[in-house]
Amino acid sequence: MPVVPALADDSAAAKAAAAFGRVDEDGTVYVREQAGERTVGQFPGVSTEEALALYVRRYLDLQAKVALFEARLTSTDLSVKEIDQTLARLTEETAEPSAVGDLDGLRARVDALRGAAAERRSQLEAERAAAKAAALAARTEIIEAAEKIAATDPSRMQWRPAGEELRALLERWKEAQRTGPRIDRASEEALWKRFSHARTAFDRERRHYFAELEQRNAAAKAAKEKLVAEAEALSSSTDWGPTAGAYRDLMARWKAAGRASRKDDDALWARFRAAQDTFFQARDAANSATDAEYAANLQVKEALLVEAEALVPVKDLAAAKSALRDIQERWEEAGRVPRGDLQRVEGRLRAVENAVRDAEQAQWTRTNPETRARAEGAAAQLEAAIEALEADLAAAQSRGDQRAVKDLETALTARRSWLEQVVRAAEDSRG
Repeated sequence: MPVVPALADDSAAAKAAAAFGRVDEDGTVYVREQAGERTVGQFPGVSTEEALALYVRRYLDLQAKVALFEARLTSTDLSVKEIDQTLARLTEETAEPSAVGDLDGLRARVDALRGAAAERRSQLEAERAAAKAAALAARTEIIEAAEKIAATDPSRMQWRPAGEELRALLERWKEAQRTGPRIDRASEEALWKRFSHARTAFDRERRHYFAELEQRNAAAKAAKEKLVAEAEALSSSTDWGPTAGAYRDLMARWKAAGRASRKDDDALWARFRAAQDTFFQARDAANSATDAEYAANLQVKEALLVEAEALVPVKDLAAAKSALRDIQERWEEAGRVPRGDLQRVEGRLRAVENAVRDAEQAQWTRTNPETRARAEGAAAQLEAAIEALEADLAAAQSRGDQRAVKDLETALTARRSWLEQVVRAAEDSRG
């Protein structure tokens, strides 16, 4: 509350005010003003002091109202409307009041307040204009944020967060309307029109996006349901190789089908994966059983390889050919080996067979004079090849590539055998 300047002691203030009045014999009360004496009322049947006291009190009340307005004008936030209404009321009440006191001085105080009120009014109007400008800027910021969301490329829009942000912007708009400074109606309507347009555009694009998404999801769901049906039909197949290839094709088609809704996609994938797992688990079980059956055959063939590789280098061609034929017969009788070992053991046997065949060819050509030069050239080529293979073998050993090491050792064994035979042929051809 504003601090109202305290009046002087009531008796002193009343005495000073009473000096501006008089009471005649019939109780009529007068007040002296600059314009002259004026009747303010009549109070017969009482003493002069009592008659004056009533009208002095009215003056003191007016004086208190003026003092209160002076205090509020400088210490509280009065609206322009309140300032104008209070000034008009005080002007009216001090014009010809039924009161006794220094009315000319009181009117002068009211007149003096007009200048202060004008300054205060200008200040309030400036503050109000600044507040409206700030409110307009804040509302414009809300609109621009909404328009930015609405203008986002639908393919890059995060619809749920964007929708929540738009709702938050709407709440900010409503809060500004409830508690913020008022802006002019034309500006408010223009901004609201932009806001409404942005929200409408966003809602339209969202509906369009989700309608298309629903169509894509439905198409993807239908395509994947067909793929699941195919996968489930293949799950009991025992045609391992072609069916495994068919599942690879189904997986490629699954990836190309696009995504259905999360719920449908997850459920369909679970069925698709279950069908795959059923097939591949059955295949793995069959392969494991087959490999276990063939493990004994592998042991037999590895023992035969030891016998066969002992024939190299070939020293007695006839004995080597006879022994190799016997080994080959027992090899066929031994049966199949696990798939992972097939290439390795077959390669080792072929190396021995090639060595024996080369020895036979070398013996056939040993007495041919024309082969002498060729034998010597072949020996040089074989020596170069062996040197290169030895370098490759060292590199494979340093890498820890056991498969390459085995293959290179097999190749080296064969070429050393060939070299020995070529050298022997060259020596034989020289007699």
